[in-house]
Amino acid sequence: MEWANIVAGFGVGALVGLTGVGGGSLMTPILVLLFGFAPAAAVGTDLWFAATTKMVGGTLHHARRSIDWQVLRRLWLGSLPAALLTLAWLNASGIGQSKNGLILKALGIVLLLTAVAMLLKKRMHAWGLQLRGTEPTRFKRAQPPLTVLAGAILGFLVTLTSVGAGALGTVMLVYLYPRRLTPARLVGTDIVHAIPLTLLAGSGHALMGNVDLALLGWLLLGSVPGVLIGSHYSTRAPEGVVRPAIAVVLTLVGLKLVTA
Repeated sequence: MEWANIVAGFGVGALVGLTGVGGGSLMTPILVLLFGFAPAAAVGTDLWFAATTKMVGGTLHHARRSIDWQVLRRLWLGSLPAALLTLAWLNASGIGQSKNGLILKALGIVLLLTAVAMLLKKRMHAWGLQLRGTEPTRFKRAQPPLTVLAGAILGFLVTLTSVGAGALGTVMLVYLYPRRLTPARLVGTDIVHAIPLTLLAGSGHALMGNVDLALLGWLLLGSVPGVLIGSHYSTRAPEGVVRPAIAVVLTLVGLKLVTA
């Protein structure tokens, strides 16, 4: 099965490089539905998969100075405490140590939200621009608390399902900071935000025994060349076709998990 894990890692890595879609929304369902891993083990392993790949991307964005550190601090203020509280709840309730259906249902719901977010990204940006232009003082005053709230939501969702830091986080940021974050700073800020979040959540899942190190190694072996190849062809990819296609796939998978 090692070759299948490498192929899965390569495919997810290529799509991430090609479209920027978070790996969790693709990798976790693959591990659960195709490879038969327990939901908690899939989430824990994928968190470390995401942390490792995002550290590489975050280093590049740091070198390019495409990170908004003030926005990052606001996000972390919400996401890291939320991740700790979610880990404590998972451990105390036993959900994080079993094949509990709650994680499957939650994963399905977050995949549906991710699909919607991918389709509404441009519209959310337009709404943010409109509010920023018509009520600038009120909009700017609301940015800090809403960013902390967005971070808390992402911290909970990522820790529970490993999904949300990519597509959902990006949509939240394009709405909250429609002028401040250029495309490069948007991506860089979103990626770096996920690094300590996935490391913290992944460490908690590791302590609960939810990380398969051998599987993680095979996935990374495939994902590294996949990301490089996908990134190389990203400027040539028909985004208007690729993103809706992925959104349709995520919708179908999400519905299957919710109704399972």
